[in-house]
Amino acid sequence: MKQLNKLQSIIMLVGACFMVVGAGLYVFGEQTIAPLSFAPGTIMFAAMQYMQQYTGTDITIRRLRRIMLTGAALFVLSALFMVENSYHIIYPLFLKSGIEGYNSYIKYVHNNWVVLLLAAAVLQLYSTHRISSELGKSQG
Repeated sequence: MKQLNKLQSIIMLVGACFMVVGAGLYVFGEQTIAPLSFAPGTIMFAAMQYMQQYTGTDITIRRLRRIMLTGAALFVLSALFMVENSYHIIYPLFLKSGIEGYNSYIKYVHNNWVVLLLAAAVLQLYSTHRISSELGKSQG
């Protein structure tokens, strides 16, 4: 795996901290402020993960890297869903369909950022652990 330089590592760490702060703010009742921390943090974190490349030929690490990037994409989607849940940008479009639109909004959009966040976190944890394990095998 290509290591990030010091600035990129700092950006990734700051992004992860912003994500944690944003999720915490949302949970503790600051729904209008939380996306302002969570979304930029997610973008910083995901961008640095996309910049970290693997140039080797090990198919297992390549597969795990794709899983990790899927987790990063889910982080970005969860940020978009959190923004929607806080500011209701597309909510009026659902209301045009009446009660069916409202039900669809509640079913597919409302608070589903948490599900995406959980799935992304699980994928990140799994792939990060396995990649470090696989790299340890190949170096040792």
